[in-house]
Amino acid sequence: MIRVLLADDQHLVREALAALLGLEPDLEVVGQVSRGDEVAPAVTALRPDVVLLDIEMPGRDGLTVAADLTGVRVIILTTFGRPGYLRRAMDAGVAGYVVKDARAGELADAVRRVHAGGRVFDRRLAAASVSTGANPLTGRERDVLRAATEGGTVADIARRLHLSDGTVRNYLSSAIGKLGARNRAEAARAAEAKGWL
Repeated sequence: MIRVLLADDQHLVREALAALLGLEPDLEVVGQVSRGDEVAPAVTALRPDVVLLDIEMPGRDGLTVAADLTGVRVIILTTFGRPGYLRRAMDAGVAGYVVKDARAGELADAVRRVHAGGRVFDRRLAAASVSTGANPLTGRERDVLRAATEGGTVADIARRLHLSDGTVRNYLSSAIGKLGARNRAEAARAAEAKGWL
């Protein structure tokens, strides 16, 4: 049996996935969590072979969680078919990236292939990721743009991130320039659309 842990904050989706995977004779869903910060303790306690992670969850996002997991194969299962997310997932060492509009049989097959040591990535997304190119933003530029999407002044962002106002302005200016945007809102939208935030 292939032991699977599901991590998704949407209860209905998570339970439906558990029911579908539970119909497969060689797959066993050994646990379900709804928060990113619950994944590592569940992996330690339940010892799954494969973890299916959503990207956006409370506590910690799936991409950050994936980068920290060792000794377990990870598949990102998400509604976000953005090329930048795929690239970030690959950088985090995941073995698969499946968009939630895939058929149940495709997901079960992906779990089997990843468990066997293979890698499974959505072909259309992989092609788009290559054509989009690498994320030009540094980690700090991403942090500042992400904080800018929450609103507030430069001083508010600086306080939230424990930076000086001037440093925030510099990061925003750099990100805006790299993305060819006119302002921070446009830069944040462009980066989010590509999955770079």
